[in-house]
Amino acid sequence: MTTANIYAPLGAVTVLRVVDTLINVKTALVEWNETRETRKALARLSDAQLEDIGMNRADIAKI
Repeated sequence: MTTANIYAPLGAVTVLRVVDTLINVKTALVEWNETRETRKALARLSDAQLEDIGMNRADIAKI
């Protein structure tokens, strides 16, 4: 076995790190947007509706 078979091709690790970073950024953006949409939906509920699901207005900000 030669050393060429042991190591990744030149730049492969860098490409992998860039791809991983992009995937992590996409995941974070999706999570942020889902949380934002949840807060918007909860903010549209009345106080009585929030109480029915065991929440109050202050709980919305904690999500």
